[in-house]
Amino acid sequence: MTIIVHHLNNSRSQRILWLLEELGLEYDVKRYERDPKTLLAPESLRKVHPLGKSPVITDGELTLAESGAIIEYLVERYGDGRLIPAPGTPERLRYNCWLHYAEGSAMPPLVMQLVFNQIDQKTPFFLSPIAKIITGEVKKTFIKPQITQNLDYLEAELKKNTWFAGDEFTAADIQLSFPLEAAAAYAGLDESRPQLMDFLKRIQALPTYQKALERGGAYDLEEF
Repeated sequence: MTIIVHHLNNSRSQRILWLLEELGLEYDVKRYERDPKTLLAPESLRKVHPLGKSPVITDGELTLAESGAIIEYLVERYGDGRLIPAPGTPERLRYNCWLHYAEGSAMPPLVMQLVFNQIDQKTPFFLSPIAKIITGEVKKTFIKPQITQNLDYLEAELKKNTWFAGDEFTAADIQLSFPLEAAAAYAGLDESRPQLMDFLKRIQALPTYQKALERGGAYDLEEF
């Protein structure tokens, strides 16, 4: 039975499509579109999973949400040892750490940055000066320092190896692609961090990455 990816535009599910391309698996894409005003997923996605978020996959009778859990499931069930370091190695420990770090540490300040950007853009003009003072202070004192700390950490770690878990490309790199692309889109990641920018250039040049973009469609990280 073919795996179905319930794919929300401009979302984390794009990296699940990329993983499936890397594994050479057959899959179908069921598309969902965000509300153009709220940017939230449609109610129809709740019929697939109660949280109504993406990514979600169905594989036979299994319905599974959360990027990290989906990646672990697909790699363990279909990877045949690919895209994951051998058990008991330092690389495997790093792999596990990065797989959880991407959503647990890297994404929260990026989501906050996006939300506060949206507040600045959508606040009525007569309230805009007050809103910008508030959001600007939160960005300056909390969000930006958190993002900077994470990007500095990632830059330093990538100096140690070709890829995040070691010298071999793994699913942890796929997992980390989303926060890094988001940071490059709207949170200040640029050529001042050459290791991270080189990482993005390398992954975006991969045929599997390009194929996933063809399957997934438009990809605007300022609206995820």
